[in-house]
Amino acid sequence: MVTPEFIHRRIISDIDPNSNISCISIEDGLGMDVARDFFSIEKAMETSMPTHLEGLVRKFNEHGEMVAFMVVDLLASWAIEVGHRRGVPVAGFWPAMLATYQLIAAIPDMVRTGLISETGSPQHPGPLCFLPNQPLLTTEDLPWLIGTPASRKARFKFWKRTLDRSRKLSWLLVSSFPKECIGHDKPQNGALLENSPSQPLIFQVGALSKHPLVKNPSFWEEDMSCLQWLDKQKPSSVLYISFGSWVSPIGDGKVKKLALTLEAMGQPFIWVLGPTWHGGLPVGYIERVSEQAFVDEFKEQTIGYPVKLSI
Repeated sequence: MVTPEFIHRRIISDIDPNSNISCISIEDGLGMDVARDFFSIEKAMETSMPTHLEGLVRKFNEHGEMVAFMVVDLLASWAIEVGHRRGVPVAGFWPAMLATYQLIAAIPDMVRTGLISETGSPQHPGPLCFLPNQPLLTTEDLPWLIGTPASRKARFKFWKRTLDRSRKLSWLLVSSFPKECIGHDKPQNGALLENSPSQPLIFQVGALSKHPLVKNPSFWEEDMSCLQWLDKQKPSSVLYISFGSWVSPIGDGKVKKLALTLEAMGQPFIWVLGPTWHGGLPVGYIERVSEQAFVDEFKEQTIGYPVKLSI
């Protein structure tokens, strides 16, 4: 398993040394003082990491340990091209639901039908059917619509590039479940969907873990402090909100709007947010919602507690 240095440092101590999986790092080109956000990581993936991964594959081959196959997370789609240049067969891996991949795969059709512009900007308000047999969405639900207009265009460009590279794959592994494909005619070869010239053959590999509470390698140490608060809540009553560590700040105005909406709902919630997001919280907000909510800074992993959470 190959990961960039900044990921390797966070997970290596939790890897079982007796497992059959070797974890190897490659240089990521990110200085210690560089923020690990979407834009810095994307730049490193496109400019620095490909050379180091290709060098690693070449080193294996020169020492007689031929790389027979690569499975590439599509968020690191640059590695697909490395495999092709080195003559190594590549399968893609999409860790989210099939529907989210299909939404990205529908970008060309959305542009063609005028739902979005060539730069990904929404052209029609209101609910629309983006995918057959899926709930209605609005264009504001599209995954690249985060942050400023400039950052939205950059994210859209990232997803288009990811889609273009994924079309060169023969196989794509998706963390899905059989009932997600209700309404589709399944092929006889075990794939979830028939392949087409515009997408690879898609196979289900989920659910990836039958034991979700077993400790797994993680970027962050688990934050156990939420458990006492969760124990006081009714089952399936708590909302969990987190934008993850890779999402740049969405702006103080949107943070404030979300904060006030959550408060007005009156429903218990856990909100994990980064330190740079705190500036958008209304004055006295954390104290005001202390009985209703558990607001945690994104410096550690808030432990999963599926009996209580409604996500």
